[in-house]
Amino acid sequence: MVFGKIDYINLLPFHIFLKKYKMVNALKKACEYKKSYPAAVNKKFKKRLVGGAVISSIESNKKNLKTLPLGIVAKKNVKSVLVEKNTVSASDPHSATSNVLAKVLGIEGKVLIGDKALKAYIKNPDNYIDLAKIWTEKYRLPFVFARLSINSHFNIYKKISDSFKNKRIRIPTYILNKYAHERQISQKDIKEYLKLISYNIGEKEKRGLKLFLKKSTQLNHNLK
Repeated sequence: MVFGKIDYINLLPFHIFLKKYKMVNALKKACEYKKSYPAAVNKKFKKRLVGGAVISSIESNKKNLKTLPLGIVAKKNVKSVLVEKNTVSASDPHSATSNVLAKVLGIEGKVLIGDKALKAYIKNPDNYIDLAKIWTEKYRLPFVFARLSINSHFNIYKKISDSFKNKRIRIPTYILNKYAHERQISQKDIKEYLKLISYNIGEKEKRGLKLFLKKSTQLNHNLK
């Protein structure tokens, strides 16, 4: 049983939960071994090299693919999925959903995601457009960037997902220190950022996801 881990701050509470979860001694090692950025985790999942992973919303929209109502959700702004103002349009190679979101919203410029985006936004917020903020202002729905998708051991992952949704996760100070040092983002900013992230995909989130996937499909048809 191998889990694909996106090594970004936005999933830090989930990975802390996994380390403490009673069933995952083997999974803990696998999580560390398979950690990567979103696009790479998408590829590993597609090749069935991992049993489960939080993969991009675009990649999770496959026929017969099993998903669970847990993912990375922005209720309003998110600070880590951006378009840099006054730049030539360019995709972020580590992303899938965010690149499409910029096109769906008709926003031109260089797409930037993840911890490097968060660091850039904190330093110069006026230089960037927050894509989740634009989405929620336009459609009054949260934006689902990724969701937990399953290749194998569905029942085990379902138990993990159900248990996580009912937990309040405290991040130990030593882990905050580690991430603050590695990512060059203060502990305070990490804590404030995580307040913007939700993990439960309820009815409103499902409506937002459905709308995005519909618009991304329309965009693909228009480009053909």
